[in-house]
Amino acid sequence: MLIETEQTPNPSTLKFVLEQAVMDNGTRDFASPEDAEQSPLAEALFSLGDVTGVFFGSNFVSVTGGEGSQWTDLKPQVLSILLDHFSANLPLFKAGSAGEIYVPPEEEVHDDPEDADIVAQIKELIETRVRPAVANDGGDIIYRGFNQGTVFLKMQGACAGCPSSTATLKHGIESLLKHYVPEVTDVQAA
Repeated sequence: MLIETEQTPNPSTLKFVLEQAVMDNGTRDFASPEDAEQSPLAEALFSLGDVTGVFFGSNFVSVTGGEGSQWTDLKPQVLSILLDHFSANLPLFKAGSAGEIYVPPEEEVHDDPEDADIVAQIKELIETRVRPAVANDGGDIIYRGFNQGTVFLKMQGACAGCPSSTATLKHGIESLLKHYVPEVTDVQAA
């Protein structure tokens, strides 16, 4: 099994690209070992000690190393865990756990029904233009809401904590949304 390693704009995160699907649908972000309890693979990666984030994409796993961690030491360990897991065809999630995008209940989106057409346009642009580009960098962006001209987005994977995430939001995504949806005046991280 071949696993390619790619740099991401976030120097703390590496993207491990597989020849097979990781997630059949959606993405999954694990920001802590507690979040990883539903996934044996994420638990194994966090057990390395230097891992502070794990993200599953369509055909990749992004791993974020903690402050001071060295990829020369961490990368072979991550590769070993990934190879063992996928070569053995182990399940990505424990039985009965949610395998797709998970949004904690306290973060549920409640958009104004009067903005339904605007929200639909925003979501379509995010799905077709933004998410594929961000996935190339080992991350994802999730729509969190629209309120009085401001779009709220949650950055995940390599995008979370990336030094260039603010530039991506402001210069890339905000410009795109303002161009196609004039009602958008601002984009903020949720």
